[in-house]
Amino acid sequence: MEIRAGVRGDVEQIAALHTESWRTAYAGIMPSSFLDGPLFEDRLALWHGRILDPQSAAGLFVAVDGGELAGFVYLVPRPDGRVLLDNLHARPGRTGSGIGGRLLRRALAWAAAEHSGRDVYLEVLRANTRAVAFYERHGALRTDERMCRFEQGFDLPELEYTWAAGSVPPASHRVTGQAVSDATTPCGSPLP
Repeated sequence: MEIRAGVRGDVEQIAALHTESWRTAYAGIMPSSFLDGPLFEDRLALWHGRILDPQSAAGLFVAVDGGELAGFVYLVPRPDGRVLLDNLHARPGRTGSGIGGRLLRRALAWAAAEHSGRDVYLEVLRANTRAVAFYERHGALRTDERMCRFEQGFDLPELEYTWAAGSVPPASHRVTGQAVSDATTPCGSPLP
């Protein structure tokens, strides 16, 4: 499996995996009317914006296995000085195979190298217990709990988890370069 920077040509595959991941991980948690609605179109618009007009300090990494997108992770610095791990997804059916752990280690190493001295945090729905257990196994500490308001008109409890600055050593080699490459043309984080 190769982990590389996300590129423009990954947009549709990332949106499709993001949609499939939400529909699988959030079944029974989010309203089915939302999950069965135009979720792919929403995710596609999100990823077009993120990849085609990227924030220069954001990081997007994809795991590719046998030519198939197996997972992805996306991080973005926030105005409060922290780095938000906004998305971490492994292809449904491949969770538990190490993809999420590899992507998480790459993301944390990138954040330590590119945004030294900044905490990395994420938000995860409280009912997503597999994801919560995954983050706790990987050293994240619960730092907050609140309600997440979705623009589609529903609220769900979410937890915030944090890796404190300095708690993750940078990679033995510096992870550099623009994380969203031009080499080719809301709340919660599901289970990696």
